[in-house]
Order: sequence, then C-alpha cells, then structure tokens
Amino acid sequence: MLGLRTVIYPVDDLKAATAWYSEAFETTPYYETEHYVGFDVHGYELGLMPVAGDLAPSLGGSETLWGVEDIQASFKRLIELGATSLVEPWNTGEEIWVASLADPFGNRLGLIYNPHFRVPQVPSLHELEDGAADE
Repeated sequence: MLGLRTVIYPVDDLKAATAWYSEAFETTPYYETEHYVGFDVHGYELGLMPVAGDLAPSLGGSETLWGVEDIQASFKRLIELGATSLVEPWNTGEEIWVASLADPFGNRLGLIYNPHFRVPQVPSLHELEDGAADE
C-alpha cells in the first residue's frame, strides 16, 4: 500500500457538482470528461463520477476527512455553499477536531484539523535514481 490517492464521490449532476466542488475546494479540475472529473487537492485526487448502477451518493459507509487549517471557518463556509451539517466540529482530544457534512449531492464530506499530522516526504524520481547510482 502506498497511501491514499483518490476519493470518488458519485453525483447525479456532474456539471453542478463540478461547479460546487470547484468553489468549495477553491480549485479547478485538471481533468474533465462526461464520465469523470478530477481535482488535484494538494497531491490527493478528488474525483466526481456520474451516478450509475450501484454507484450512488451515500451518507453511510466510509467517510473521507479532508484536512483544514481552521475547522470552524471551513465548516461554516461549506454550510454557506449549500452543504448540510451532520456533525458539528468537535474536539476528539489532543486538539484534533473533526466534523461531518452532507454535500448538496448526498455524499458524506468530512473535515479534520489535526496539528500532529505531517504529510510524509516521498523522494522524487531524481532522488531515487541518485540513491540507486550511489550503491
């Protein structure tokens, strides 16, 4: 396992969801077709796919927590953009805060403020090649 790469949200209106997530995450898609829209969120992929077959929005099941610097402000902003509160921000201990919302398309959207989390530094291909040459 290499770690989290992509989170996919099924949506019934790909165009509206693309606009909403563009505003909510303050970014634009790097990839966009009628079957998939991909956003690069600081090295992690947020994907949107049209509802099809068993792929449907859900508030149950897994929840992805997106890191934020100010959970209260982020939670409030998403509510203003049309998300619905599921669990208000709360301190889980050691200054780690979590919250849950429903996006306007029926998917669970989690937030986390965790001052202890550090994104692991992954060596670049160049660094890996230089290391192999030293051996």
